[in-house]
Amino acid sequence: MTDSHGFVRAHTRLSPVPLVPEILLHQAEEAIALWERTESASAAQQPPPFWGFAWAGGQALARYVLDHPELVAGRHVLDLAAGSGLVAIAAAKAGAASVTAVDIDPLSLAAVAANAAANDVLVTPLERDILDTAPDAGVVLAGDVFYSREMAERMMAYLQRAAATGATVLAGDPGRAYLPRAGLRELAAYDVPVVATLEDTEIKHTTIWQVTPAEGAVR
Repeated sequence: MTDSHGFVRAHTRLSPVPLVPEILLHQAEEAIALWERTESASAAQQPPPFWGFAWAGGQALARYVLDHPELVAGRHVLDLAAGSGLVAIAAAKAGAASVTAVDIDPLSLAAVAANAAANDVLVTPLERDILDTAPDAGVVLAGDVFYSREMAERMMAYLQRAAATGATVLAGDPGRAYLPRAGLRELAAYDVPVVATLEDTEIKHTTIWQVTPAEGAVR
């Protein structure tokens, strides 16, 4: 795809996020149609367009960060599997010293750039799989990342390594099937408005978890 930024703007509408109305995102109206358009435009199989929607975990995590700016103020923040960049934008608005939004989908990074510009904040997009690298951030944020077994295992391993370095590590999750059952401490919960065609419901009860280091990890 030659013009990812143009594609994002052409197939979405800039609108407020339900639980975080102070943030605007380029959002799509229908997931399957958007996915088909991404594949038609690239003539190749594409990942689901997670970047085109405000998912429950990201909404809740963004709300929590904005309501508790002391968590990120003056710190270096990583938004992991950033999607639209919603959580990264919230961290920037809350006063983070720097924010990096990481994803492996080029369209996601285009959406991050467009959304950061729409909200007049600075976010650095990074297209890379970093889950096997050494964590290097004061705060690591992850919204809605436990959606498959393999991804949940890799994510949790990275998040716990980050926590072991002393980083503040938070995850927002609406009860996905592969949410880990250990290494999490509940901080808050929200009832989040979502796109019913994506979730089969209009409200998702979503929890903010603090990730703790694995037992025996050296800090």
